[in-house]
Amino acid sequence: MSLAIFDLDNTLLGDDSDYLWGRFLIEQGLVDEASYERENQRFYDAYRAGTLDHQAFLRFMLQPLSAHPTARLLEWRARFLQDKIEPVIPPEALALLARHRDAGDTLLIITATNRFITEPIAERLGVPNLLATDIEFLNGRYTGRPLGIPCFQHGKVERLRAWLAETGHDLTDSWFYSDSRNDLPLLGAVAHPVAVDPDEALTRHAAARGWPVISLRDNAP
Repeated sequence: MSLAIFDLDNTLLGDDSDYLWGRFLIEQGLVDEASYERENQRFYDAYRAGTLDHQAFLRFMLQPLSAHPTARLLEWRARFLQDKIEPVIPPEALALLARHRDAGDTLLIITATNRFITEPIAERLGVPNLLATDIEFLNGRYTGRPLGIPCFQHGKVERLRAWLAETGHDLTDSWFYSDSRNDLPLLGAVAHPVAVDPDEALTRHAAARGWPVISLRDNAP
């Protein structure tokens, strides 16, 4: 039995859930459109370029969670999943997950996006294990502050190593699927790295090392 690890945004999903959440907030009139759209795009471009200041991004993305009651956030999240996430789940991603599931592999999503957004997405995809950037939750509300090690770049490796120690799994026959240069530290740590619809930097890296490159978007809606 193998360990099959998956990045989420632009890998199992045909878009970025953090970015889509920002678009959703704008469309619902929950944030100032001009300033939020400008910052949301700036951070997204920096992520794609591999130059993201992740702490600054977290402060930006998590602030709206602290501004509203949890019950209301959960209502908005349910609408977000239906309107924004469901349309960007490629059938090929579901088929890939099914192949590993049918082989008896342990499935794990590891993502820099925060747990509030990604937990129900992992449930929708049928993946029982999730490592995501955690958020402080006190007295029934989100504080807007990250908790512990953010699940980004080398932080993904740290978080995964801690999870392996807790669960007894190992990387002997492990797989990791990702689209991003930001995941090179973890791609280099597994037995079977796979580039999925990769960015330019990962495309070059995969070609130089003979890593397989696949697409999960050919027939995506």
